[in-house]
Amino acid sequence: MTTLDALPPTLEELSEDEALLLEQRAAERRRRFAVTIDLYLVITVGILVAIGLMMVWSTTFFWSEPQSAIFMQQFRNAIFGFVVMFVLSYIDYRWWRRLAIPIMGVTLALLVAVLIFGETVFGARRAFFNGAVQPAELAALTVVMYMAAWLASKQSKIRQLTYGLLPFALLVGAVAGLIILEPDLSTAALILLTATVMFFLAGADWLQLAISFVAFILMGLVAISQFDYARARVENFFDLLRDPLLASDQAQNAIIGFLNGGLTGVGLGESRQKFENLSAPHTDAIFAVLGEELGLIGCAFVIGLFVVLMMRGFRIARNAPDTFGALLAAGITASIVLEAMFNIAVMASVIPFTGVPLPFISFGGSSLVSALAGIGVLLNISRVTARQAVPTRKVNETLSLPGMRGSITRVRHRFEQ
Repeated sequence: MTTLDALPPTLEELSEDEALLLEQRAAERRRRFAVTIDLYLVITVGILVAIGLMMVWSTTFFWSEPQSAIFMQQFRNAIFGFVVMFVLSYIDYRWWRRLAIPIMGVTLALLVAVLIFGETVFGARRAFFNGAVQPAELAALTVVMYMAAWLASKQSKIRQLTYGLLPFALLVGAVAGLIILEPDLSTAALILLTATVMFFLAGADWLQLAISFVAFILMGLVAISQFDYARARVENFFDLLRDPLLASDQAQNAIIGFLNGGLTGVGLGESRQKFENLSAPHTDAIFAVLGEELGLIGCAFVIGLFVVLMMRGFRIARNAPDTFGALLAAGITASIVLEAMFNIAVMASVIPFTGVPLPFISFGGSSLVSALAGIGVLLNISRVTARQAVPTRKVNETLSLPGMRGSITRVRHRFEQ
């Protein structure tokens, strides 16, 4: 037999029935892939990361040595992040419920270790290995995993003070407290807000939410009073409200960048504010540079992508097979979206400066990899939901909320035996 004889027959050489069968099998494989993977979410995240790489290049090429060094570092971060996302999309999310306690233990250990052995940059101990690993960034994801497992185990007991609010406050307060000591008030606030959203979705009542909100405000006021840099940021924000000319240089330069950009922007790479005017143009202030170079249209496009991400994430949460999956998906989505809202609001001078990066776009390995890891978990929840072989029935739990029109319906699935 020759080599040519060993080759499989071409489509033309097959019988009509055999060719039809092969086409049907290929179509089925494509259909199953489309059903089990949320392509809208994957494409949205891919576009955000691509925009991020483009903006990292634009904000670093003029000072990086060599010119492409920072860009290539972020490119490697993106490749590694997508590998992590792909791997996690195939790991059954229910494993994270079993590993929640060990993961939380490691996170707490890292948060303590960074206070002792971490590198001091701008007066804060937040990172290891020249800023490559920031435990607070990782905590944003691991806290969501732990809280999803803990809240799912409490079920109806979540409304009891001793089983719900007090343990919740101790758990989240311990993590936030360690992060505040770095100090990193913005990440601590982000984790507190995300955990509160999950607490509400798990069934907390209005009294518990009110107490949580008051405690959150008091904790923030105490933290601001203890750290000069935080107090200065709040004072600068109120100065801006009284008179824009009294605002900090960062706030003024961000606003100037948006004004320069106008509707369509000055062009990619053509920003003037990134040259010494804006501090950290490749991290915290990257949205201001984006607004100057791509204009209002570019800003609206990026915000629209985050809206799509939010819609897909909460859709995955709504359709999740169990309470843990629903809370996990909602927590990951809330964490990413709240972080984006913080960053954009700061650059628009809507809230005081926070130092929170823009997910998928700002330079930073820990931030990018953590966000892509969260997307990987979301994709797996979507995959498990689509492939659920056992028939399910929806159990609708409707909670009427005083002061709001209509009601909020929380949906979970239970297996029919």
